[in-house]
Amino acid sequence: MTEAIAARELTRTFGGFTAVDRVSFSVRAGEIFGFLGPNGAGKTTTIRMLTGLLRPTSGTASVAGLDVASQAPRIRERIGYMSQRFSLYPDLTVAENLELFAGLYGVTGRRFRERRSWVLEMAGLAGHERRPTAELPLGWKQRLALGCAVLHEPPILFLDEPTSGVDPLARRAFWDLIDELAAGGTTVLVSTHYMEEAEHCHRLIVMNRGRRIAEGSPAELRTAMDAPIYEIETDDAPRAVEVLQHVPGVAEAAMFGRTVHVVSEDAARPEDATRLEHAIPAALARSGLACTRVRRVEPSLEDVFVALVRRTGGAVEG
Repeated sequence: MTEAIAARELTRTFGGFTAVDRVSFSVRAGEIFGFLGPNGAGKTTTIRMLTGLLRPTSGTASVAGLDVASQAPRIRERIGYMSQRFSLYPDLTVAENLELFAGLYGVTGRRFRERRSWVLEMAGLAGHERRPTAELPLGWKQRLALGCAVLHEPPILFLDEPTSGVDPLARRAFWDLIDELAAGGTTVLVSTHYMEEAEHCHRLIVMNRGRRIAEGSPAELRTAMDAPIYEIETDDAPRAVEVLQHVPGVAEAAMFGRTVHVVSEDAARPEDATRLEHAIPAALARSGLACTRVRRVEPSLEDVFVALVRRTGGAVEG
């Protein structure tokens, strides 16, 4: 398949701080490609370089076959970009925002009328054209921002944490739209720290502290995690996490919904599993906590993400 985006040893420094450190990857045309990482991982800085908003310190990258360092203006004609702040003008109405972005992208005449109708229908905003954007519910703002970003039908779409602060139902509706765009041939690069969003991606890279620390499909990343995972049901999960982090044989313990997931330090040998399965309820009982079940489970993408980030120094604080 055609390579829509490519980065080779892409690096960006700010003084003595390296925000993106020799990151390499490629995105195929029509693919949903994800950047998964905690805050401060370098996701936004990488996207800003790829969209021509920030010049790389070193390394190379191309978008739609164009070099990000020397052909940034031409790249911006071929992409859509939606930031976590939605890139809208809150003091303008819905219709005025659409007219503004159409002018910026050179969408005029009959094509503008057709695209305007499509955006209003897609966003559920037909009949609300005169409403000030600032008054729209967050989910509507999000869909309007997406519509403005693809008004000119770009072949490549960049989404930088586009559902931050949006409720789960609006997030799901938004991803239905992204899936439709990708099915129509649009290449989508999206940064996120939501695991359920990462599951929508055909492939993704996990980033931490400016570096790429893993790459693959969600299924491939889960399969690559060989450390056994145990799910613990207890009456006080937050307290259980604190206790279990100090149990011999436990590499890490973290909340997972209402349960606790524990990653074992040992390989999946029967004797190691038996020892840990007895040690966990015993440690909880010594701390006055009830343990109703300990069972081996397949790793979730969240388990993989937490393990990878902790293995590479943890998330950046602050």
